[in-house]
Amino acid sequence: MPELLQLRIDKWLWAARFFKTRSLAALAVTSHKVKWNGDHTKASREVKIGDELEITSGEQRFVVVVMGVSELRRPAPEARQLYAETPSSLDSRLKQQELRRLAPMPGANLRGRPTKKAGRLIRGITG
Repeated sequence: MPELLQLRIDKWLWAARFFKTRSLAALAVTSHKVKWNGDHTKASREVKIGDELEITSGEQRFVVVVMGVSELRRPAPEARQLYAETPSSLDSRLKQQELRRLAPMPGANLRGRPTKKAGRLIRGITG
């Protein structure tokens, strides 16, 4: 099989494991959550080795340089070889992660429905 030189951006994002499905990757590109070389783009844009991508996924923001192209989704260690994150992006991401750990969002640890006791407290506060 010949080595690929370029690939659609949505397919590359899926293969590099930034998004779980290709349709989610395409939606992120059309929603302007992915920038190609500093500009917004379409999902059909071809990426090649050396391109810089700014990817916003949830609260995280990645700035990566494309190091490889693969149309197959491989395990995570192999997928990480498709890109190199810039040092400034890595530093800012680690700082944000530490801030979230030190000051979590209120209610971030709540899971499921409130208990009877918590429901009574809520009703007592809200009237």
